[in-house]
Amino acid sequence: MALWGGRFTQAADQRFKHFNDSLRFDYRLAEQDITGSVAWSKALVTVNVLTREEQQRLEQALVTLLDEVRENPMQILESDAEDIHSWVEGKLIDKVGDLGKKLHTGRSRNDQVATDLKLWCKFQVNELLTAVRAVQRALVETASVHQDVVMPGYTHLQRAQPITFAHWCLAYTEMLARDESRLEDALKRLDVSPLGCGALAGTAYPIDREQLAEWLGFSSATRNSLDSVSDRDHALELMSHASISMMHLSRFAEDMIFFNSGEAGFIELSDKVTSGSSLMPQKKNPDALELIRGKCGRVQGALTGMMMTLKGLPLAYNKDMQEDKEGLFDALDTWLECLHMSCLVLEDIQLNSARCKEAAQQGYANSTELADYLVAKGVPFREAHHIVGEVVVAAIKQGTPLEQLTLEYFKQFSDVIEDDVYPLLSLESCLDKRNAKGGVAREQVAYAIEQARARLA
Repeated sequence: MALWGGRFTQAADQRFKHFNDSLRFDYRLAEQDITGSVAWSKALVTVNVLTREEQQRLEQALVTLLDEVRENPMQILESDAEDIHSWVEGKLIDKVGDLGKKLHTGRSRNDQVATDLKLWCKFQVNELLTAVRAVQRALVETASVHQDVVMPGYTHLQRAQPITFAHWCLAYTEMLARDESRLEDALKRLDVSPLGCGALAGTAYPIDREQLAEWLGFSSATRNSLDSVSDRDHALELMSHASISMMHLSRFAEDMIFFNSGEAGFIELSDKVTSGSSLMPQKKNPDALELIRGKCGRVQGALTGMMMTLKGLPLAYNKDMQEDKEGLFDALDTWLECLHMSCLVLEDIQLNSARCKEAAQQGYANSTELADYLVAKGVPFREAHHIVGEVVVAAIKQGTPLEQLTLEYFKQFSDVIEDDVYPLLSLESCLDKRNAKGGVAREQVAYAIEQARARLA
């Protein structure tokens, strides 16, 4: 059933109908459309369009329909309806007859779809917040278990300074905490109801839109009808947040893929999140992580597509805006799935602590400590930097870590170096010196884990 037709003398071409209809994807808004219809029926009582008895009959029929949808949402796709709004109205008329035709009084599909989409987004934000927090908890617990595992930190993918695996985990916890914060902020902005704005100029009935917003669970009603029906900022904002978070997950996946490689050998992934090769029986491929990395582009592409759709649209509603849903649905579905998969990857991870420590020792990651030692002895930093560079070149030629060079060898480069240099060159010293807030010192890492647990509790 179409919600229009009196103006037309010919039926729509079936090719146009297929091109125009949106039920195949907006069926996902069924629960929200029914919820909005119940609230609208209550509003129509306040302006004497419906009697209390009529409203109760409509609400009872809508609640029954909601139960049917929850039991079997795919039944909607068996219909030939144009969109979810016409499907719900058609089903309602089937249940209550001509009374169902009164429900759309004073309402447009423009404010209806805007309301449905915001209600759906509110639900999805709560799902996503739960998932983002779950990944943070998994990272914090992984950090807690592996606080003593020393590994190299990298810049330019070159070994730089020693860190702990726990400190690495907590870096991604911070990224996801920002993702969580962005979601919470987005929820504040989308928590306004457009219902009652009509097609673009507002409803002709004196409906209390603040009361209507309250019935729908919104904090308030929107302030401008023209903006309300054409606003898709909430969709763009969520897709933007999804893109940023997926970038974080992609970097997480890239690090883990490298750590899992034969060249690094820092971790071994569980069989539950890896696959094998059809030809090479020895292979154990990090497919879950590679897919997380790959799906980042998919989510960012959805955001770009939506931006391009909206950038040239005049006010108010245009059919172009039907393109908002497929990209949004797919982006948020993908983000949610990748969050769940990240938790699964962390679930049974195995660390090779000996290999991690060996790599930290081999990378001359304690070079900065030697430079700081020289500075403490009165050598200007720029000169100390040059001296240490020469020491490292010589140590590489010998294939010897700095901490294993003899004192006599050190003195070839600087007379101020004494036996007291050796305790400072140990990995433990390198870590513990960095005891300022946010540093890699074990005391600071333990504190950060405690704080993160408290925040996520």
